[in-house]
Amino acid sequence: MSEISSADKLEYVKSKIGKYLDFPKKGIVFRDIFGALTDGKACVYLRDLLVEHIRTTHPDVELIVGLDSRGFLFNMLLATELGVGCAPVRKKGKLAGDVVSVEYKLEYGSDTFELQRTAIKPGQKVIIVDDLLATGGSLSAASELVRKLGGVLLESLVVIELVDLNGRKRLDCDVHSLIQY
Repeated sequence: MSEISSADKLEYVKSKIGKYLDFPKKGIVFRDIFGALTDGKACVYLRDLLVEHIRTTHPDVELIVGLDSRGFLFNMLLATELGVGCAPVRKKGKLAGDVVSVEYKLEYGSDTFELQRTAIKPGQKVIIVDDLLATGGSLSAASELVRKLGGVLLESLVVIELVDLNGRKRLDCDVHSLIQY
């Protein structure tokens, strides 16, 4: 039996992404990754695609940083597959110990991300992972945290990118998205 191609794996994952009109408010088209995550084959294919991308483009990565909260679904999985460490970026007040913080803007207001000061060693090669790139605020804040701790940011890696929101333009790092809408 022949192995399924990366393109076919990607199409299968994409076919499982949910689409909800007018959620969370009128005029929004919500792309829901959980449709793919509840399908066992889609989970395996998604893992394969993300790991293949990292092994091909950044085999020297040393740490996978996942964003609160859907990024956590991927950072431990990728770190385990690659044999590297992982660290969480959390919302303010959720991490114990000494932390560094960055405030970032939301559509209405602001929020704060934190990372434990000991999570990244100076010079350590880091990839940030999340499920979605929309406006780029959270990924931009996470990038700033990585750099504050002396990490070398190789890339931000997302499953879905909403290209019309131009979030990529806010980021000062390489970005790779598997699926674009």
